[in-house]
Amino acid sequence: MNLPLRGEPLSVGFVLLHRFTLLPFAAFVDCLRLAADEGDRSRQLRCHWTFMTSTGEPAASSCGASITPCEPLRDPEEFDYIVVIGGVLDDADRIDTTALTYLGKAASAQVPLVGLCTGVFALIQAGLMSGRRCCVSWYHHRDMIQRFPAIEPVADRLFIDDGDRLTCAGGSAAADLAAYLVERHLGKAWAMKSLRIMLLEEARAGAHPQPQPVVFGKIEDRLVRRSIAVLEQHLGEPISMEALAERVGTSRRNLERRFREALGVGPQKFARDLRLRYGLWLLHYSGKSITEIGERCGFADTAHFSRHFRTAFGMPPSEMRKRAEEPGSDRVDPFFLHIESRAAV
Repeated sequence: MNLPLRGEPLSVGFVLLHRFTLLPFAAFVDCLRLAADEGDRSRQLRCHWTFMTSTGEPAASSCGASITPCEPLRDPEEFDYIVVIGGVLDDADRIDTTALTYLGKAASAQVPLVGLCTGVFALIQAGLMSGRRCCVSWYHHRDMIQRFPAIEPVADRLFIDDGDRLTCAGGSAAADLAAYLVERHLGKAWAMKSLRIMLLEEARAGAHPQPQPVVFGKIEDRLVRRSIAVLEQHLGEPISMEALAERVGTSRRNLERRFREALGVGPQKFARDLRLRYGLWLLHYSGKSITEIGERCGFADTAHFSRHFRTAFGMPPSEMRKRAEEPGSDRVDPFFLHIESRAAV
């Protein structure tokens, strides 16, 4: 991979797939735009960018907004990076074979590829992520495991730089990745200029943890927060406390102590309660059977799940589901768990 010399213009080609997600695209390209020129004049001086689709037609985003003008796919060697931005995942996903072939051509030309949000799914479909870790949003972690069991998804950080493959969870983290590349090629001052105008204090490192779906209260202890992020990725496959401690770089004894100080419970009970809360959410928002829910939440069998569920919520899963289906019943929050540190209680 040949990187441009420091200070040379940075050229980026965007491949916008059907119903691409708008926020990561906007965050990434605006960081480039603000670094490209003095003030807010938007001339493509230090950074160049091109929007492309397989047909050259305008690109429709997931929210309905369209990006135009778009060009047909250009020679990948014109760019320092090619950024592919994926769209909404559903059972009728379109596979853009033209775009996938183009990504393969870019890889053969040793042009670094960047997968933003579900763009990483396109890199996998193009056969370009074999043997590599890839960063994915916690929201799409399960989708990736189900669709691509041979791929190792990472959902506890913002982005991964694997040389000629860079993958990003999406959302606002796209600005962090763009700033990382701007700093690499143009210098820190230009990256900081972009972020400050975007009202962001500084770029977060790729290893910075993703905000997770279920933790709303503030937990001061970073080790506990990181442990919870890992546990949330193992709702259906319980992780041992020894493995958890090793994953976050500490001992089991220290992990136990830190959890009790921050939350008043040990990590093992916290992990089980988290899986039970997930089961509660599935009872309210999915049509899965109680047996399926118990399995999905990592319990050995239905009886094991039901016993712990009754202890936690005061009734068996069958009764909870029956109540949830009654007209006017209160439904659990879609994000299903609120945690507060002891200091906040």
